[in-house]
Amino acid sequence: MFDWLGQFTPVQQALIGTLFTWGVTALGASLVFFFKSINKTVLNGMLGFAAGVMIAASFWSLLAPGIEMAEELGQTAWLTAAIGFLLGGGFLYLIDKLLPHLHMGLETSQAEGPKTSWQRSVLLVLAITLHNIPEGLAVGVAFGAVAAGTGGATLAGAVALAIGIGLQNFPEGAAVSIPLRREGFSRKKAFLYGQASGIVEPIAGVLGALAVIKMRPVLPYALAFAAGAMIYVVIEELIPEAQREEGGSKTDVATIGCMIGFAVMMILDVALG
Repeated sequence: MFDWLGQFTPVQQALIGTLFTWGVTALGASLVFFFKSINKTVLNGMLGFAAGVMIAASFWSLLAPGIEMAEELGQTAWLTAAIGFLLGGGFLYLIDKLLPHLHMGLETSQAEGPKTSWQRSVLLVLAITLHNIPEGLAVGVAFGAVAAGTGGATLAGAVALAIGIGLQNFPEGAAVSIPLRREGFSRKKAFLYGQASGIVEPIAGVLGALAVIKMRPVLPYALAFAAGAMIYVVIEELIPEAQREEGGSKTDVATIGCMIGFAVMMILDVALG
């Protein structure tokens, strides 16, 4: 099904995959041309779905093949996975502390990171941009792993990961552009800000693919690193944002969305990978 991708180098494959995920972010941001606001219950479900996809991708597409590759390379698999996973979370923690950003639904005074005079809109975009760093990195590392020729990585599996990340980028694009529209931005400007949050994915994807191709022994660490960074985003940002609304039925939607997202990503990875 994906034989046509074989004509490209792994770095080019990573670029194609992350351009796709960026494109889906832009597609989600384009909802601002049709809606000025988004129902909180719907948003909860979309964010829950995104969290479910990222949790499933962290294991099925990253940790599991990373552990298999570590064993093939003669490494202590559990130690490699643990070190990479914790480093990934630690990396996002540092970025969180060093880069000013603002989560949805909060006042500007509640922005995280260093104090800044940046506009609220910039802080909102930066929050979603932080989500996209590990996502782009994960796709790039997955395509780079195929080039390394280890048994745990397949081209179909890398494509499945890109599709899954793309699916969960749709609500993230909308979650940036629509609130900006509600705050008085023009539809065009809100769209441009929303899609811009995904531009980091092709950059991170290409860098991830290059790194693992050049340094094959670090590949299992890189896969676990991407998984740790993604899980950090889920726990630190996506789930709290999806559960912020008080009231059982509305937060239940987020939980159901998470379950569906996990199942979709698992099916994609197992069926295609």
